[in-house]
Amino acid sequence: MTIEVNVFWDDEAEVWVAESDDVPGLITEAATMERLIERLQTLIPELMELNCGKTGPFPFHIVSERNAIAQAA
Repeated sequence: MTIEVNVFWDDEAEVWVAESDDVPGLITEAATMERLIERLQTLIPELMELNCGKTGPFPFHIVSERNAIAQAA
């Protein structure tokens, strides 16, 4: 099973925010996508063991969203 993690950019806080229905209790944020992935690699196994009693490797897929505006000069 591959865990789906939803990620969005919070303009106000200027961070990427991640959450997942597949991992109970998962919500985290980081200033960069790379740092967010590092946090997920730590948090997902911890939360899966703590909240679900599961151990092992947990592949995850990131679905991200970021809105922007393009305007001609």
